[in-house]
Amino acid sequence: MHIELRKSGDVIIVDLKGKLSAGLGDQILRETIDELLGENWKKILLNLSQVSFMDSAGLGELVAGLKTARNFGATLKILNQSARVQQSLYITRLLPVFDIHEDERAALESFS
Repeated sequence: MHIELRKSGDVIIVDLKGKLSAGLGDQILRETIDELLGENWKKILLNLSQVSFMDSAGLGELVAGLKTARNFGATLKILNQSARVQQSLYITRLLPVFDIHEDERAALESFS
């Protein structure tokens, strides 16, 4: 798992690439979200377009990240979910839990 951070105004965009799975992938995502919240970022957009695989640990970490963000008064949204991520969220009936966007510009505007 590789993560790159970009800023757009008061929104931090987290570009994830690779496998969001047990071990390193879920740990990196958890640490990144914790670090961003610690730096007082309140608007976090996870770009999942380059996530090639996600297992139950990765899915659990997405849910945990959303819960942690809410506990800190922050908003966490998903951008460009890959087909595999969408399928995992659909099967587990978690699609309605997340605010998901297909267009980065629209996603950024949705934070306003």
